[in-house]
Amino acid sequence: SSSSSSSSSSTATALEPTPYARANSLAPLRASAGAASASASTSSEEDGVSGTGTASIPNEIFNLVKSIVGAGVLSLPAGIGAFGNAPSAILPATLLIGTIGFFSAYGFSLIGRVCSYTGGQSYRDAWSQSVGDSTSWIPAVTCTFKTCFAILSYSMILADTGRALLATAGVQTSRTAALLGITGTALLPLCLLKNLSSLAPFSLLGIGGMFYTTVAMAARYLGGAYKLGVPAVKGSKAAAVPAGKYLADVATNLQPQFGNLGASAALSPNTFILISMLSTAYMAHFNAPKFFVELKDNTIKRYNTVVGTSFAISVLLFALVGSLGFLTFGNASSGLILNNYSGKDALMSLSRVAVAVSIVFSYPLIFAGARDGWLDLLKIPAEKRTNSTLNKATLAILAGVTVVASQLKELAFIMSLAGATLGNALIYVYPALMFRSTVKGMGEKASKGLKREVPFAMFSAGLGVVMGCIGAKMAFGLL
Repeated sequence: SSSSSSSSSSTATALEPTPYARANSLAPLRASAGAASASASTSSEEDGVSGTGTASIPNEIFNLVKSIVGAGVLSLPAGIGAFGNAPSAILPATLLIGTIGFFSAYGFSLIGRVCSYTGGQSYRDAWSQSVGDSTSWIPAVTCTFKTCFAILSYSMILADTGRALLATAGVQTSRTAALLGITGTALLPLCLLKNLSSLAPFSLLGIGGMFYTTVAMAARYLGGAYKLGVPAVKGSKAAAVPAGKYLADVATNLQPQFGNLGASAALSPNTFILISMLSTAYMAHFNAPKFFVELKDNTIKRYNTVVGTSFAISVLLFALVGSLGFLTFGNASSGLILNNYSGKDALMSLSRVAVAVSIVFSYPLIFAGARDGWLDLLKIPAEKRTNSTLNKATLAILAGVTVVASQLKELAFIMSLAGATLGNALIYVYPALMFRSTVKGMGEKASKGLKREVPFAMFSAGLGVVMGCIGAKMAFGLL
């Protein structure tokens, strides 16, 4: 991903989904790692490698929330609709959003703590310092494929929003044509940039667009703009209820659909579709080392304050967007909830613009991570990564992603499959394995508290494996 200093990264870093991409170029702090091992002999959780970061707690909270709350949240209403079609389904869904949020925050915290004890500077480096360098390719491959899934989902969103915005302007076109237009005129030139620092100010559009979208969805739900009409019943005193203002403009398959599958429907295996989506939605864990290293006075207590507050805010936003979208459209909720809203709805069209602009300018940051990850896996040394090599890699990867995105239309499938496999590994399994190895490496110097925590960390890993296996199977049912 794009490089940035500790101070400037407060705007750009949070959008970088894979600092791993630079792992090979970052020399681990061997001396600090030794200091970490020695300091771990105390039982204080505050001990570890102290950094030289300059970011304040409020600054890190803002950037972590910005990193977590991305376009993935727009698929959550479809996740709820995968198992329920009655309003009460939002109750277990909200509980799941909070529970998965807790375990995701715990995994994020574990990664930072491992970095504190070992001196790791990136996800791959933390693995090398704890589990071992010989297997560090495992998180490297996972991170690379995860960023590829991320840019694929972004391209799919741009295809849908681009077509919808053009339709609003009176121009009818296909998803493929809209995506090719956006890719050729915006994504390709931006992805060919060698210095991405100029894109940092646009990162604010991401969180701003999501907050606006949440408010707009609330306004449309509370205002009944998309509610189904109820005809008058002969012999009844109840008057007819007119349909919502924009309902007639929505395709039949995207109009609200409700039934009697409420809270109890959460016992269905289809619930794992929502769980898998959440593993993608909460994904920011490849950035955990960077957040720890760049935090001023980075004690574990201060770091956990950042993590706990950021994930709590994200849980609230996820619950709001998921519930508002589902309560408006039920199990007709699209994998991209913005698709359910009328093209004539100015309030939601503005939301589409905000989301599209945000994705276009954050796309190159994610793409750089995917491209660098592939170059690392192909063992192309830094000195051979000439502009010509980077340009060829950019064209090849972007072309492949665009072709796949033009053919795949079910965003919910991509979100749930990526979450069930790659997301669960990065959030639950790998952090627990790194933590266990770190504590084991401390030997008798490890505190009793750390030793007692290892079983819980491994429980989290086991939970991730189970959720991943079931979630992957259910994800394919969406096709």
